[in-house]
Amino acid sequence: MNVLVINSGSSSIKYQLIDMTTEQPLCSGLVERIGEGMGKLTHKIKPDTDAEEKIVLEQAFANHVEGMKKVVDLITDAEKGVIADKGEIYAVGHRVLLGGEEIKQSVKIDEWAKGIIRDYIPLGPLHNPANLAGIEVAEELFPHAPSVGVFDTEFHQTMPKKAYLYPLPYDLYKTLRIRRYGFHGTSHRYITKKTAQFLGKPLDQLNIITCHLGNGCSMAAVKNGQCVDTTMGITPLEGLMMGTRCGDIDPALVPFLMEKKGWTGAEIDNVMNKQSGLKGVCGMNDMRDIHAAREKGDEMAELAFQMFVYRIRKYIGAFAVVVGKLDAIVFTAGIGENDDFLRAAVCKDMDILGIDIDEAVNAKRSGQARHIGKPGQRVPVLVVPTNEELEIAQTTVAVLNGKG
Repeated sequence: MNVLVINSGSSSIKYQLIDMTTEQPLCSGLVERIGEGMGKLTHKIKPDTDAEEKIVLEQAFANHVEGMKKVVDLITDAEKGVIADKGEIYAVGHRVLLGGEEIKQSVKIDEWAKGIIRDYIPLGPLHNPANLAGIEVAEELFPHAPSVGVFDTEFHQTMPKKAYLYPLPYDLYKTLRIRRYGFHGTSHRYITKKTAQFLGKPLDQLNIITCHLGNGCSMAAVKNGQCVDTTMGITPLEGLMMGTRCGDIDPALVPFLMEKKGWTGAEIDNVMNKQSGLKGVCGMNDMRDIHAAREKGDEMAELAFQMFVYRIRKYIGAFAVVVGKLDAIVFTAGIGENDDFLRAAVCKDMDILGIDIDEAVNAKRSGQARHIGKPGQRVPVLVVPTNEELEIAQTTVAVLNGKG
């Protein structure tokens, strides 16, 4: 049984074909610069294995359909293909940004679901139209294979009203659906399940803080296996400092910048989403470059790093109070899994929470879930690799089997 996972962006398609009997990817890839003069398709056969083979093509893709047709050609190629024909694709799982309050769990895509995705375009103007385009492409190219939508927001739908409402006039919530939705939910859900398995603890008794740290960053407070709070809000801009996003700021800065700089709302949105965060402070948003600059004495790189760490530590403290008795703090995603300097800085001097990491163990690289704390510490600190594509594929199969 093969499931094709699609993450469709405004000018890109990220994909992975997974054999669900082994839960291993047969191939994966990225179509970039769709609709531009020259596009690029990077296709990997047996990715992340010793037998990995990479194919790179550069050609124009007028739209998502053209890009996906080329992907199908590669997947089914007589010499390099991983399946004989597209009929071997059982289902298509789609990452979708925002399903609002109407969609609280993954669903088989139908006209109702597509209507909800359209309804939330005003709150997800970049992602929801692209996600919808990916769904429509799949319906055209794989009419035999049902599509399932897996929403970034669904894991956070268990937040209580006191956590997801903004202290604004309540009518704004009723009329414009202004509230905190949270994102990265697919990753947080996967990590929560994997942590329960790793600790040998029933999911409905698990109390953890999950830290998804990449170019985009978010944290979730998980109590009894359910999300009760998260850092992102109505958009992915709220919360932690990120690669290019500012995270939490005083909202009065928006009219202030309009007055003092003459910026439009769109210009401010661009600055806060694409020119801020680590990049805004030190000019770099790749943590590897920031560490290299820190080693050379770059004061702004050091400041950016310390600001980044401080925000994470502050939210750990807040979420520890929200969750109560903690079973673990879990790091995941690109920075969370691979940056031992960051993890050490975040966990430094956290005796109040009973956290004490082992520096030697923390410094070791591994693709497996692992403890990085000293034996006997009150609250374990874990590194658990995320796999959003596998979570989407597993969820797709569960939904189609009536278990979603």
